Amino acid sequence: MIDPDIRKQYTVTIGIECHVQFKTKTKLFSGADNDAREAAPNTLVNHIDFGLPGALPVLNEKAVEYASRAAFALGTEPQRFSKFDRKHYFYPDLPMGYQITQFDEPIVLGGHVDIVVDGEKKRIGITRAHMEADAGKSTHPAGGDYSLVDLNRAGTPLLEIVSEPDMHSAAEAKA
Repeated sequence: MIDPDIRKQYTVTIGIECHVQFKTKTKLFSGADNDAREAAPNTLVNHIDFGLPGALPVLNEKAVEYASRAAFALGTEPQRFSKFDRKHYFYPDLPMGYQITQFDEPIVLGGHVDIVVDGEKKRIGITRAHMEADAGKSTHPAGGDYSLVDLNRAGTPLLEIVSEPDMHSAAEAKA
């Protein structure tokens, strides 16, 4: 049993990372269709999404525009310079063996979101927002000893928004 007095020694501190999926016509770095919701598995992928050797990505300008608009919506401006990095890890639904993301030079730095909880307005700081290419989707059929991989979602443009740890209750996090 946890000593009830120990709870008085700590304060709930919450920061949130959330992904915003851009509704662009094509993926972040390829010309493949970006609307994978109703498509048959693995039908909306091309050589870039598969990570085939020699495939050269081309950045989706509309995704950059949407990320820039998000900067203004968050009360800041897009950075004049940003770059993409490779984040290496192995997942079956990540055929390249790395995710293309922004690490040290994101498109958005700073900003805020105002929330209202119990009639009180509170400002939540935004640390950063960066673009990244989504991974594919793995499904694990019930009772099966195998997994299925659908790469239709691989390469979908995302904006990951990272808040400051300014929330101190579930109600604030929910707002």
